[in-house]
Amino acid sequence: MTKQLGVIGYPLSHTLSPVFQQAALDYHAIPVTYSAWPTPPESLRETVKRLRGEDYMGFNITIPHKEELLDLVDDVNDMARNIGAVNTVVNRNGVLTGHNTDTYGFVRSLKEKADFDPRGKSVLLLGAGGAARAAAYALASEGVERLTIANRTVARGESLAEEVGSVLGEIEAVSLENVSGDADLIVNSTSVGMASGDSAGQTPIKAASIPRDALAYDMVYTPAETPFLCSAQEAGARVLGGLWMLIYQGAAAFELWTGKHAPVDIMYQAAQQAMEQ
Repeated sequence: MTKQLGVIGYPLSHTLSPVFQQAALDYHAIPVTYSAWPTPPESLRETVKRLRGEDYMGFNITIPHKEELLDLVDDVNDMARNIGAVNTVVNRNGVLTGHNTDTYGFVRSLKEKADFDPRGKSVLLLGAGGAARAAAYALASEGVERLTIANRTVARGESLAEEVGSVLGEIEAVSLENVSGDADLIVNSTSVGMASGDSAGQTPIKAASIPRDALAYDMVYTPAETPFLCSAQEAGARVLGGLWMLIYQGAAAFELWTGKHAPVDIMYQAAQQAMEQ
């Protein structure tokens, strides 16, 4: 039987992972099929048990299962443990090891696609959920000088600030309504503005809160030009969307599974073509 890779989450109607991961597998002529496996919460434990089988090399995890996977694998790497979320699992003879490649994807996209080194910089992080946690730990590990977390619910932002503060030092938490415009980098880790979401067409902060010389980064990748990025361009800031983060985190997962170099340009082209259809 052909070896299998895939992504589990629920729902999975908009996932691009099968498109760009299959493109990478085909590029290397690796006889593996990458599929989407919609997995409602009540089926998660049984699905993970099945994926220990010898036909499965591993899998990706997306919303809403990243946190739950911590308790369903046999081991996790340090970054996944710190973040409290697993997005990639490698299966070696039925032993499952959890990784988090979101941090790698985020930092690599900043450095390679925006020529932005976070070290010594001031960062405003919008949101306090799972994506924000990954970004916060990534930024802390890269040596940012100052990190401010802005969230609709300040208490949740304070909770994340306290958690990451053990690594970075004191972190300020504010409400989205009280952001100040003096950051070198502004990261939207919320789903606000996502094409398929309830907040389509909306932006987490207005152009007036975005400094002219900042880099605005949106983890949302559909649409390619989100309302947040449009506001940032209106303010004169540089912008970068989330598609390269998606590709780079997928590339890191691909290399963990296969040991082959990930063809990131081919993966990006495949994802972009799928988005345009």
